[in-house]
Amino acid sequence: MTAPVELAPLETLIREAARDELVARFRRTSRHEKADGSWITEADLAMQDRVKSALAARHPGIGFLGEEMEAGEQQRLLDDSSGSGIWVLDPLDGTSNFAAGIPLFGVSLALLQGGRIVAGIVYDPMHDESFAATLGGGATLNGEALHARPAGIPIAKTTACIDFKRLPPQLATRIAATPPYSSQRSIGSVALDWCWVAAGRFHLYLHGRQRLWDYAAGSLVLAEAGGFSDTLDGTPAPPTLAPRSAVCAADRGLFEEWCRYLRSG
Repeated sequence: MTAPVELAPLETLIREAARDELVARFRRTSRHEKADGSWITEADLAMQDRVKSALAARHPGIGFLGEEMEAGEQQRLLDDSSGSGIWVLDPLDGTSNFAAGIPLFGVSLALLQGGRIVAGIVYDPMHDESFAATLGGGATLNGEALHARPAGIPIAKTTACIDFKRLPPQLATRIAATPPYSSQRSIGSVALDWCWVAAGRFHLYLHGRQRLWDYAAGSLVLAEAGGFSDTLDGTPAPPTLAPRSAVCAADRGLFEEWCRYLRSG
């Protein structure tokens, strides 16, 4: 399949913008609480403005939707997006980490066309890791092919990345009481969560509620690397503004076993 956009220039754009707008402000900015209880910093806004302007100059026919826009405007932009598509940006995924001085956060940029995610980039500026993918074109990490590899271990020996905060309480309690895995982590960046499964750093992943800008790019990276994902109840989740859950694994066998466990309660 022909790539909808050339990724290398976009990766450079994101890398340079993150250096100037995020890294330069790291441990030098304050945070403010939004109406939904999440956090925002001046770095979120500066990064969104920088990327929006750069994309408009390079791809004037493609719309733009950013996390820090008002919800009504986001929906209007998504509804009005033409055949050329729309960019979906999370300018700072992991704002709480960023504001707390924890060097683990990312930038997520995806391109939606015809109701499908066709390109995506997730960049970790503190570790200079750029995950990228195009629909049907495979995934890369810093330009090298990225392939999800079979874990080769039973689920009881796996490491899971789980966000307990947004899970249904009954499920969270059951997982905590009878975990099927060996070890659990939560790194505070949804976009990087997806990519770390693709890279084999986590074997399993579970998140109860994430938004389009959280998952759009990372889900494509995982899929194009050969990984597997679904929602908790198996309901299809087209790329809209409606929140979705995420169940993931890089290995088909582990994915099927993970889904059986989660849906058995």
